[in-house]
Amino acid sequence: MKFGLIANITREGVRESVLSFVEWAEKNSHQLVLCDDIKEVTGNSLAYASCETVADGVDILVSAGGDGTLLASARAVGDRGTPILGINLGSLGFLTQVPSQRLIEALNAIVAGRHLIQKRMLLQAEIIGDKQLESPYALNDVVIDNGPVSRIVDINLSVNGELIVTYKADGLVISTPTGSTAYSLAVGGPIVHPEMEAIIAAPISSFSLNTRPMIFNANDEIEVQVQSSHKHAGITLDGQISVVLDNSDRVRIRKAPFATNFIIFKETSFYKVLRSKLHWGIQPMSREGKERRHGL
Repeated sequence: MKFGLIANITREGVRESVLSFVEWAEKNSHQLVLCDDIKEVTGNSLAYASCETVADGVDILVSAGGDGTLLASARAVGDRGTPILGINLGSLGFLTQVPSQRLIEALNAIVAGRHLIQKRMLLQAEIIGDKQLESPYALNDVVIDNGPVSRIVDINLSVNGELIVTYKADGLVISTPTGSTAYSLAVGGPIVHPEMEAIIAAPISSFSLNTRPMIFNANDEIEVQVQSSHKHAGITLDGQISVVLDNSDRVRIRKAPFATNFIIFKETSFYKVLRSKLHWGIQPMSREGKERRHGL
């Protein structure tokens, strides 16, 4: 098999994980293509490509780091459909579910076919006008906010050409089901199973008790326009791609024409991750809660 690798080289333990991966690939006669910024970890003797093209022609792309690394990896894969294995190097890692200690175990399971492919929908954003996004796709969310000035803004939300609501808020998170456990959750949005197809709109610090998060059909077309007294706002995709907006700008958001393929394993369910990493449903003073808090 041919594997690609994108890694966050600033993470603790990345050197050990990368070298272990290289050793495993050489021992088992698998091909490797590494993102070129990994050279400082491995040297020049291996095959390298830019992070934008490392997914070209590979069977599996391994993303080693945190959730941010995996989001960047999904953007690098784009519409190629290359399955992504997320390896967690020490952070919460809700998307990167496999800990670094299980890297070789996970790779062996993939080669043996003991894995599943889970499709995750993406969003595609478009700024109506002259402004362009470096990459228009988001696996987690598209965030419209008040930019660098902490003032409330009016946000018009339309769906399929119909004005639904005007939020008075600090911003609005438009998320996928995958992103429902990220920023959307932090501002009060619902948890949605990642295999579902839906679009979630959750206001940030809404200045009204009458506005709540909403869930729309995945095939709906969302349009957002910001009215700001300080004349500027911002749009950010997956926390990594951003553009400044003017009052005249409108943002159109729809389901992307392709999905991202995650590699998962039978023993790691979405609900198990919810319980283990977000402590979902655990009472603070229960014995189970105390044991989890103390790492037992």
